[in-house]
Amino acid sequence: MTIEKTNDNGSFLIVLEGRLDTTTAPGLEAELKDLDGIEKLTFDFEKLEYISSAGLRVLLAAQKAMDKQGSLVVRNVNETIMEIFEVTGFNDILSIE
Repeated sequence: MTIEKTNDNGSFLIVLEGRLDTTTAPGLEAELKDLDGIEKLTFDFEKLEYISSAGLRVLLAAQKAMDKQGSLVVRNVNETIMEIFEVTGFNDILSIE
């Protein structure tokens, strides 16, 4: 998986490409360790092919952190990922554009 990051004055954009699974989730988790000063966290899933329960866990932790200090948005979600969000109820937890 490839992680592309952009931090622009309290707005943090993360573009993911590939698979977010047991192998790659720890890398994303490490990137999200320090969200101090971040008011808006945006994930771009346009090139994300798959997300496992390990990836969902990282997203949930990020959502909980951002609930305390700002907002989290997931955008460009394909049908496969949206189906996973719907089955797991994540479509009710996350703000999806």
